[in-house]
Order: sequence, then structure tokens, then C-alpha cells
Amino acid sequence: MCATSCDIVDFDSNEDNASLETKQFLHRNGSMENVRMDADKILEVLGQDNPELDFRLALDRLHVRPSAFLVKEVLYGMLKGINCENKGRCAKLAYKFFVWCGQQEGYWHTANSYHLVLQIFAECDEFQAMWRLVDEMIDRGFPATARTFHILICTCGEAGFTRKLVMKFIKSKSFNYRPFRHSYNAILHCLLVLKQYRLIEWVYRQMLVDGFSSDVLTYNIVMLAKYRLGKFDHFNRLLYEMGTNGLSPDFHTYNIILHVLGKGDRPHAALNLLNNMKEAGIEPTVLHFTTLIDGLSRAGNLDACKYYFDEMIKNGCMPDVVAYTVMITGYVVAGDLERAQEMFNEMISRGQMPNVFTYNSMIRGLCMAGKFDEACSMLQEMEAKGCSPNFVVYTTLVSNLRNAGKLALAHQVIRQMMEKGKYTHLVSRFNSAGGAAVYEAGEPNYLIQSYSW
Repeated sequence: MCATSCDIVDFDSNEDNASLETKQFLHRNGSMENVRMDADKILEVLGQDNPELDFRLALDRLHVRPSAFLVKEVLYGMLKGINCENKGRCAKLAYKFFVWCGQQEGYWHTANSYHLVLQIFAECDEFQAMWRLVDEMIDRGFPATARTFHILICTCGEAGFTRKLVMKFIKSKSFNYRPFRHSYNAILHCLLVLKQYRLIEWVYRQMLVDGFSSDVLTYNIVMLAKYRLGKFDHFNRLLYEMGTNGLSPDFHTYNIILHVLGKGDRPHAALNLLNNMKEAGIEPTVLHFTTLIDGLSRAGNLDACKYYFDEMIKNGCMPDVVAYTVMITGYVVAGDLERAQEMFNEMISRGQMPNVFTYNSMIRGLCMAGKFDEACSMLQEMEAKGCSPNFVVYTTLVSNLRNAGKLALAHQVIRQMMEKGKYTHLVSRFNSAGGAAVYEAGEPNYLIQSYSW
């Protein structure tokens, strides 16, 4: 797969029309397995490397009836099969299939099918085709949604093009911005998910110039962007401005501030804020405590982390796998494997199963302590318990083994990974990978994920 900034994500899996049409189709025609078999037949036809083949005629001869689910299966299959050598051909075939389906009696394209073709065009660098398809989509009564915006903005490399795209969406009367109050908030939210913090600043300025006032959501997004950009004076100014405009902090505002206080190693100020939350009628949740603990952990204040971890339990918030992982990671970074192991054992005894990030931290901690055999055993343990290692876990283990001079063991781990058919296209990255960081780059994702609707 060619590297792009746009992930393959099925945003519209719950689309009402597609879901209803799919259920009706499956009820009439048997099962999902039959549809997948038809999809495989279509993909086999589309995969034929014969310039003289009439694809329209070949598809007609299959006597397959298109449905939303079938189209989704075929387009998604094509999307996953794109590579740097076949992308030009894939874009053309995907559109031919898309057009053929639209011409079949009793079938109507859904927004999801348009978005899948858009994503194929994005992966294949067919930018002009993308814009034409968006115009066609809107002309046929499908509103441009947050997903449309997401796919398009992922393909915009230079800032000038990106800004033009943003302005087009701001001015578009067909941009469906529910559940947001106006299109500016919808765009700001999309940009936050994409971590386009400088573009958030620019859109916010445009919003003010156009006479739109900020609501709590606007302030939360812009404050988070300012914080990520290291503009702490702007962050504080916006927080003050929010209050002077009569807007009270909400669940997300408190979450952001707690992380800022935690990372700034201000545990006493965080305690005051938690008390203020309660007075305002907002009970702190596991997310709030975890966000604070994560910040304090990054600041190296593990005593405060443990205090707030215990406070979380006293407040009736039972720690989840994320909270435990944050604590374990903090102890690993500090070189305290014993306490990390205790926390790891405690989470299991409380019924919280470790996830891939938990195992990554523990494997890193074992390697730091020179317990390489145990680290390799933990890799096997996580697989046995149904937790599939990702590339970060393999990189953590391999790089630490190499740094310790245990080259044979490192090669054995790589070989096992390849035998499972995993990440074979990324093996070359092991040559340049140093010791994998325990913390992911940047700030915790749950500051963004808490905005999911």
C-alpha cells in the first residue's frame, strides 16, 4: 500500500439507508456469505490484466445483483489491494464498477459507496477525479458530510490548497454539519481529529471575521490546539475569555485543563479543580482521573499519580485498562519494574485484561531490566490470550534485543512475525528503529476521542 495520510476507515457503517437496504437484500438472497462470494467473483473479473476485456460485459455475465453491502465489499476489497504499481488501474476499474452498479435496475448508490470511491481516488492520487465525484455526489442530493471533508483534507498536502478546501466547505450550503451548531465547529472538530492544529488557528480567525461567536465546543477545540502548539499564554487567555463570555466549562473543558495541570506538575491545583467540578455539578469520571494521571506521569510525579489513582477508586470510579496502562507506563519510564509488575497483576485480578499498549509497556520494562527471556515470553503470552501484537510491540522488543547485542533472538522474533504474515512490508524499518518509546508521540488520544459522537 502506498503511504498516505488518509487511513482506511469505514465511517458510514451505520448509515440508515445502506443498513436497511442491506438487511432487505440479505433477507431475500440468503446470507452474507453469498454476497461475499459474489464480491469475490467481481473482484476476480476486475483483477484480470487484459486490456481487451470488456468489463461491462464481463460483469453482466456474472448475473449479480448490486446491493449496498455488495458494493461496499467490492470497493473495500479494491481499496485494500491498492499499491504503488497498480493505483492508476485501480482507480479506473473502481469507477467503472461504480458506474456499472449505478446503471443496474433497482439499485441506488449510497453516500457510503461515494465515499469509498473517493477514498480509492485519494489512495491513487486522482485528485481531479475526487473533486468531480464530490460535485456529482452533491448534485445527486447527497450532502457533503464530515467524512467527505476528512477524505478530501487528507489528500491536501500544501497549506494553500488545504485552506481553499476549508473555505469551500465553509461556504457550501450542502455541508451537513449535524450535530454541530454551524459548519465552522464541524470543520474545527474534523481538523482536531486530524491533528491540524495550525489550520485550526486559521479557521478560528476566519470564523471570528465572519461574525460567528464561539461556544464551549469552539473554545475547547481551539484551547487544545493552542496547548498542542505550546502557546500556553493563548490557552489561558481563551479560558479567561470563555468565562467572561458567560460560558461554563463542560466535561471536555475540565478534561483538557486537568491534563495541562498534570503535565505542568501542579497536583494541588488539580485537586482544587476536581473540587470545583463537583461544585459545578460535574462528577469526575475515570477519564478525568486518567487524563490527570497521564499528565502527572509525563511530568515524572509518580507519587501524585498513585495518590490520584487511589482517589479515583475512593470516588467510586473503578480504573479501566487505560488507567492501569497509564500507571504501568509511568513506573516503566521511571525504571520501577517491580511496581509496574504489581500494577499489571492487580489489573488482571480486578478483571481488566491488558491491551496491546499495556503489553508494550511491560515488554519495554522487562527489556530495560535485562529480562529478555521474560520479555519474549510475554510476547507469546499476549498472543495466547488473544491480544495481537502490533508493529510497535515488535519494534520495542527487537530494538531492545539488538541494543543488548542479542541479535539471534531479535532475528528469531522478526522471523516469527513474518511467519504469521504480519507487517512484512515494514521489516525494513527495523534497520533504522532505535529503542521504541513507551509513550506514543504527542498527547494522549483520549483528549480527542472524548469528543466522539
